[in-house]
Amino acid sequence: MPKIVTLPGDGIGPEVTAAAVAVLREVAPDVTIEEHLIGGIAYDTHGDPFPQVTRDALKDADAVLLGTVGGAQDSAWNLLPRHLRPESGLLALRKALGCYANLRPVRVQPGLEHLSPLKAELARGVDILIVRELLGGVYFDGDRKIDGDTAYNTMRYTTPEVERVARVAFWAAEQRKGRVTSVDKANVLEVSELWRRDVTALRDREYRGIHLNHEYVDSVAMLIVSDPSRYDVIVTENLFGDILSDLAAVIPGSLGLMPSASLGDGAGLFEPIHGSAPDIAGKGVANPAAAIMSAGMLLRHGLKRPEGANQIDRAVALALREHPTRDLGGKADTQTFTRAVLSALETSPAVG
Repeated sequence: MPKIVTLPGDGIGPEVTAAAVAVLREVAPDVTIEEHLIGGIAYDTHGDPFPQVTRDALKDADAVLLGTVGGAQDSAWNLLPRHLRPESGLLALRKALGCYANLRPVRVQPGLEHLSPLKAELARGVDILIVRELLGGVYFDGDRKIDGDTAYNTMRYTTPEVERVARVAFWAAEQRKGRVTSVDKANVLEVSELWRRDVTALRDREYRGIHLNHEYVDSVAMLIVSDPSRYDVIVTENLFGDILSDLAAVIPGSLGLMPSASLGDGAGLFEPIHGSAPDIAGKGVANPAAAIMSAGMLLRHGLKRPEGANQIDRAVALALREHPTRDLGGKADTQTFTRAVLSALETSPAVG
């Protein structure tokens, strides 16, 4: 029986996580769901934003569903030593899970094209999955220094690091349209030459049915907002992925529509990308769509249950059309939207 650990966290985290859990129980009634603390609430309770009891619970988890962490800018948590702040608990969580591949879907929901900053004809039908390498590259390489008037960071990758994130992208493409765009800067960077070589070799060796093309990162930055429908799955290294995923995040028009997944060798981490929104916490008006779609990603990528994930995606799309939340120009509060998703699911049988 699969075990899911939920970490509701702070702010609106408990509200949107409760909505996601309600949907998970409907679609996957056989899973065991166990709740633990992280972030500011964990510090208040245990004196640690990532307490040992939470660490222990993750050891036999099949997937982790996270809400949000942190408080307002003037929160007392922000006056704590850095290692005790809520965000430090989140970083420790990601490190503990060894998540090396970040998956960021960019999907414009039918009927919500008007929310996008792009013209409706460009936004319509956009459905991109960005797979970003998360534990390597220039952000993590130890060869870095500020020395007087000189500073440097190095970008370094090994073949195993490239292959493991590319394998996630190819697997995801098999569930989608079968197209992968690998993004690099191989015309000027040796590390990108290695990246391109290894991604191509893996495709030729293990994923011959996937169509692979290579594009430079500066070209993709232009095309992802001028012709986004050209992309299915994008895979790239850490720095390029950071920039491109944040750029693409504006396309759907609301952070309340942006789920994510971080995958590694163990349990995956699934979370909405929006913040804790302490100004609306406890008011019951938070948009739970991203958290619910993160639960769908948990089923698809964490438990390998694409049928259940498809059920959730269809139900959320229907609820967004018929009961948009307040941040989307509608009137639905958290519970109303959640009920609309559950109602849409009732027309489909549960997937065990």
